[in-house]
Amino acid sequence: MFLGHFYISCLLLIIFDTYHVMSMTRQQMKNSGKILKKTCMPKNDVTEDEVGNIEKGKFIETKNVMCYIACIYSMGQVIKNNKIAHDAMFKQIDMVFPPEMKEPVKAAVEKCKPVAKKYKDICEAAYWTAKCICDADPENFVFA
Repeated sequence: MFLGHFYISCLLLIIFDTYHVMSMTRQQMKNSGKILKKTCMPKNDVTEDEVGNIEKGKFIETKNVMCYIACIYSMGQVIKNNKIAHDAMFKQIDMVFPPEMKEPVKAAVEKCKPVAKKYKDICEAAYWTAKCICDADPENFVFA
């Protein structure tokens, strides 16, 4: 448990520090995501084979994978009160994404906002939102 909090603290420090300097590069974002991945994979009993290619658009439709995505979103602080907080997503995009990716990713998130409302289960809402964002803009989709 402590280790998970340590990882979150490190990630938030990286994000906070980067915000004051400049946005992250795509590679820095992926590297930061590895910390989240190492925490969320065992929590949701998923393998690298199941979640390793989400960023490439390979979404395996199982409850564990869905909850893994929700875990990543929760740790990234874009799930609040068991709902996807799109305003928090936009803030994360502004803080973290490289300048050339910000507007296209925001447009994809905006397009996919209605998706989450279709699901009461946060795991399903997170999964289908992430899939929608990926489908809307696969070139700029980044996921842990």
